[in-house]
Amino acid sequence: MSGIFKAVSKFRLALVQLHVSKIKADNLGRAQKIVKEAAGQGAKVVVLPECFNSPYGTGFFAEYAEKIPGESTQVLSEAAKECGVYLVGGSIPEEDGGKIYNTCSIFGPDGKLLVKHRKIHLFDIDVPGKIRFQESETLSPGNSLSMFETPFCKVGVGICYDIRFAELAQIYAKKGCQLLVYPGAFNMTTGPAHWELLQRGRAVDNQVYVAAASPARDESASYVAWGHSSVVNPWGEVIAKAGSEESIVYADIDLQYLADMRQQLPITTQRRNDLYSVNSVQEG
Repeated sequence: MSGIFKAVSKFRLALVQLHVSKIKADNLGRAQKIVKEAAGQGAKVVVLPECFNSPYGTGFFAEYAEKIPGESTQVLSEAAKECGVYLVGGSIPEEDGGKIYNTCSIFGPDGKLLVKHRKIHLFDIDVPGKIRFQESETLSPGNSLSMFETPFCKVGVGICYDIRFAELAQIYAKKGCQLLVYPGAFNMTTGPAHWELLQRGRAVDNQVYVAAASPARDESASYVAWGHSSVVNPWGEVIAKAGSEESIVYADIDLQYLADMRQQLPITTQRRNDLYSVNSVQEG
């Protein structure tokens, strides 16, 4: 693919709020089918949820883990190529060198792997009486930032808990990303409290579009996802949102609107870089 992209001011984004079961083959087949449906509705960038090929939980990661490339990423590659879309492959448990990572693979319309994001911040929380979860019991953290180019704009990638760290979003925006995507699986405690708030915060702070794709809610699962996959514009408005069930969320990303917003509220040029800065130590 040529490194020279013709600027396109609008494109359609789709978030797939997938119902995830314990049967990997079913999850992969359903994901492939829904990606095709989204592409048929004009989506150029499609985002799957965190842990789309397996149940989410420390007891499942090792059992469902696979190499990259492997079974799940092969399906993603084929779906991206068949549909001619940029496919943000949610995340899967990835096994590499005896370690397991929570990894998002992004494929271009030619089916080639563009970038692989390993979740940087592991979800280790303890809210007494509500939820305790320790990803670090089985997962290892990634150590790099992840961005990819499209003909529309540059995109920054994070996974779930990564959204809580404003610095990551700030660095992505500073590096020219106009869309940030976060496959995530917030739960019934953190979801209603912070899911939308964090997306709106990251969008307003950085004057970017923010999209977060969750699995559909399954009340019978050991970890119950909040759902409500959504897209937020640079003004902080939620422009598309799912409920709790399996669905596809569509949003038309308007880069001219983003440019106008940045001109009207020029915080990018008003930053006091002589007083403070947020910088990446290690490049992705």
